[in-house]
Amino acid sequence: MALVTTTEMFKKAYRGGYAIGAFNINNMEIIQAITEAAKEEQSPVILQVSAGARKYAKHEYLMALAQAAIRDTDIDLALHLDHGADFEICKACIDGGFTSVMIDGSHHSFEDNIALTRKVVEYAHAHGVVVEGELGKLAGIEDDVKVKAEDAMFTNPDEVEEFVTRTGVDSLAIAIGTSHGAYKFKPGTKPQLRFDVLEEISKRLPEFPIVLHGASSVPQEYVREINALGGKMPDAIGIPEEMLRQAASMAVCKINIDSDIRLAMTAGVRRVLVEQPDVFDPRSYLTVARSEVKKMVQHKIKNVLGSSGTL
Repeated sequence: MALVTTTEMFKKAYRGGYAIGAFNINNMEIIQAITEAAKEEQSPVILQVSAGARKYAKHEYLMALAQAAIRDTDIDLALHLDHGADFEICKACIDGGFTSVMIDGSHHSFEDNIALTRKVVEYAHAHGVVVEGELGKLAGIEDDVKVKAEDAMFTNPDEVEEFVTRTGVDSLAIAIGTSHGAYKFKPGTKPQLRFDVLEEISKRLPEFPIVLHGASSVPQEYVREINALGGKMPDAIGIPEEMLRQAASMAVCKINIDSDIRLAMTAGVRRVLVEQPDVFDPRSYLTVARSEVKKMVQHKIKNVLGSSGTL
């Protein structure tokens, strides 16, 4: 077993009508939870690293933890850079052993986005690494990615074929109504994904893997528990899971999940520290936190992504 690219994963996912979970990682416990869940569910999985996570945990530690997870679970893993801001960070991750990188040129003009993405693709492909590009802008905040709601825009289906052809990207992140971060939509609102846009894009790009960012569902049980234990999470809801499952049955082959992991972990830690105020052993609360993340990942694999039993 080894670190692998997403190429074969996406081919099987597209034809099988399911998506691969790209779960953001920050530390050992999160990696253990994700990979143990994937092994038990016999599901492919992508370990996803943001620029902020790479600064926090350090590149070498993350590489070593990913390799340890492969030996421990005996499953293949893809290691992916999320929202690479420029060529330099993509190059560093490619040179450092990542098997997949995302270059986010969505804040540039169409032509500049193509030029930047093509530069990354040429370097990555020469080193056996695959590349995810992005067209359209998602609102919300995720680490260094900050886009105001008024600046968000849906992906234009008329642009996707030219973008993919001229850049040579291996997958494409699109904007159809998802949003970064935990504070997505106010309760009482009706989040909607533009399946018409997704369907039109899939017609323009037959059997081409599409990616959804900002797809956490913000589980309300965790929000309620955190607030009941003294937290101050604002009222917010995420993308309904049935919408994500529908997207996974269409052209979407990769769904990014980050906020749900943070909520599950935070709820577990807070529960132990509130219920056992004399605890000072990190293993006590991190064991519970790891268990909550694993439970959440298994739920996503089985009930949202549809990837259980596909290895």
